[in-house]
Amino acid sequence: MTTTAFALDKGQREYCAWVRSVAAERLLPLAHGAAEAAEGEAGGDAGRVNRPLLEEMGRLGLLARLFPGIGSAAGADGGLRQAAALDLCLLRESLAQVCTEAETALALQGLGAYPVLQSGTEAQIARWLPEVAAGRAVAAFALSEPGAGSDAGELALAAEPQDGQGAGGWLLHGEKCWISNAPEADFYTVFARTGPESGARGVTAFLVPADRPGLTGERLDMISPHPIGRLLFDGVPVGPEDVLGEVGRGFRVAMRTLDLFRPSVGAFAVGMAQAALDAAVAHAGSRQAFGGPLRDLQAVGHRLAEMATRTEAARLLVLSAASAYDAQQAEGGGDGARVTGLDGPTARAAMAKLFATEAAQYVVDSAVQIHGARALQRGHLLEQLYREVRAPRIYEGASEVQLSIIARELYA
Repeated sequence: MTTTAFALDKGQREYCAWVRSVAAERLLPLAHGAAEAAEGEAGGDAGRVNRPLLEEMGRLGLLARLFPGIGSAAGADGGLRQAAALDLCLLRESLAQVCTEAETALALQGLGAYPVLQSGTEAQIARWLPEVAAGRAVAAFALSEPGAGSDAGELALAAEPQDGQGAGGWLLHGEKCWISNAPEADFYTVFARTGPESGARGVTAFLVPADRPGLTGERLDMISPHPIGRLLFDGVPVGPEDVLGEVGRGFRVAMRTLDLFRPSVGAFAVGMAQAALDAAVAHAGSRQAFGGPLRDLQAVGHRLAEMATRTEAARLLVLSAASAYDAQQAEGGGDGARVTGLDGPTARAAMAKLFATEAAQYVVDSAVQIHGARALQRGHLLEQLYREVRAPRIYEGASEVQLSIIARELYA
């Protein structure tokens, strides 16, 4: 059966079901605060890297799905290639329906490690990617700064050449902020300014192990259940062997990773929306009020119908965006002539992320409304989703940024 943007074949459906099954049986019990949440209390370890969870995901082969070919007989890098966008979306949606902590852990491993996969040297790949795939090393993507969030081209972290040219290495000075997995990651993909040019020019990507002298960090107190922190660079040494890609072309390294992962943010949102919808449908079918089940009230029935429609529309946009990305990769390997306009992967990815994250916000909020006060009790599924659903509308390009991208592509 041919896979299209609108249907999945039997093998894909069976794989998604398997992911949901192992997530429920083996990952959810390892989630931070799982026992406490079952009793309606907050988990005390929320906001820390969950290494046992990552290691179990490694044993299950879920992290290796990010790096097709890893562990094969082809050598240290196993003939690695990047995952298909569609496969990544199916994996993230399936995990999100059951265990959002596992989904986020997988996504952060991918974000932090993909610049290494796509632009790293053989030595960098061999050192870090097998450890990431096994869940033994924690990766982080360090792009945002206090003054450079949505406008990443304004980043100011300075890479000062030690010999005036950079051939002898650089010293990093500055700060990164709102970095997922910081300050607990084992290595960081860091973007710093090596040239005097403004905007995206003059930025270089570096692989920076966490034990480099001068690198410190602290946790930020966020509503996110996963760790987010700031990193301080006080003369952190990096050399030519730490460069990812080419000097001065680091922004391209960042965009290559974000282009792949942006549609899958929509998949994460769809997974959360589906979980909220399933909970609302079950509750409305069993909860008795006004002489019958809630579902018999037209206001509730219509709200459920709207939730289901937005969830499915979001899912189709995500599948379409992922298929468009994969088609372009197959045709030109990412280096051929890019398809622009609304038929291209850029516009489709922006639409998918925009619509899916906004739809998930609506669906989760509606599910809370249908449940009433019980949904706001600490440890309830919807209380968790209500907190987690807000962030995807901001990270990897806020909704307003996606609107600007779509508007620009209208005239491409």
